[in-house]
Amino acid sequence: MVAGMLWKLLIRSQPCRLCSFRKMLSAPKYRPFLACFTYTNDHRSNKENKRTVEKLYKFSVDIGKIRRLKGWVLFEDETYVEEIANVLQQLGANETAVASILERCPEAIVCSPTAVNTQRELWQLVCKNEQELVKLIEQFPESFFTVTDQETQKLNIQFFQELGLKNVVISRFLTTASNIFHNPIEKNKQMISILQESYLNLGGSEANVKVWLLKLLSQNPFILLNSSAAIKETLEFLQEQGFTNFDILQLLSKLKGFLFHPCPRSIQNSISFSKNVFKCTDHDLRQLVLKCPAILYYSVPVLEERIQGLLKEGISIAQIKETPMVLELTPQIVQYRIKKLNSLGYRIKDGHLVNLSGTKKEFEANFGKIQAKKGRPLFNPVAPLNIEE
Repeated sequence: MVAGMLWKLLIRSQPCRLCSFRKMLSAPKYRPFLACFTYTNDHRSNKENKRTVEKLYKFSVDIGKIRRLKGWVLFEDETYVEEIANVLQQLGANETAVASILERCPEAIVCSPTAVNTQRELWQLVCKNEQELVKLIEQFPESFFTVTDQETQKLNIQFFQELGLKNVVISRFLTTASNIFHNPIEKNKQMISILQESYLNLGGSEANVKVWLLKLLSQNPFILLNSSAAIKETLEFLQEQGFTNFDILQLLSKLKGFLFHPCPRSIQNSISFSKNVFKCTDHDLRQLVLKCPAILYYSVPVLEERIQGLLKEGISIAQIKETPMVLELTPQIVQYRIKKLNSLGYRIKDGHLVNLSGTKKEFEANFGKIQAKKGRPLFNPVAPLNIEE
């Protein structure tokens, strides 16, 4: 569960390669950073390009939405509305899809058509057909129209394929973790080598290393954005804290590599905070962490907020210590689940927290069992009655 939540958090936190554009009330004077790499020229008028606006209207694009979000594109002297729309139409995108893509990613119209066609060829390396490609562009237009470092992107796609990753996984990386394709190919190869070496040094088997690596990458491609020094530093720190090699392998498997994102100092702060709150020994804390690895990942403010939220609901520190996985839940989720359980007369502060923790699917399954048990009659209505005549 925690790995899924961390994946979403990291996706949101990744910097967009298209850069953040300034919000201006009047005509913007400056081109966004990276534009000189991504786009075609540095010439901009002090008023909207009438031809651009007319061409966008022709494709039923909501100009008002573009003006509100990224109005700077309308001031560009040179745009490629028809050319970009034609590329999308050739792939099978209908009028509605084309309009939606251009509204959500207006900077597409200032991308070089040659670069966009090259990007199309790159993405087709991992897409089954053009229909699948169009669907991905509709969902993630900004990722597709990031047309920088195309030779590096191609080398990385080929490298991931040679590594054994399935195309469907690589296509997911292109849309949600596109930064890894802009890494120099040498850096990605070095990181893969470090991960393999670390797994073997921790006692992992040679026969299982490839399976482990591919699973780790498919669950958390952002691990490639780390440095080899950061990975070594974190592993050494955990060993210094008394975690065995087997323990660390367990943590890696449960946290899907997100273990390497916080720095050792942050992990140390979380360990010290948890040790103080739960009043436990070093050994007890390690057992607590193995039950809930997120303790290492979450910062002190996050842990404090979640513990305070549980205490406000009448849950004791002893209960949290017994079932630390409940710390993976936000205060809002805790409140919602407790409300549902209370509707069945189940008092969470008097019972075990197992029924409160877990994924949404696990919680709903437990809730259904409690609900069924609550409504079960005390006698069997279909059993024959023993009536004396």
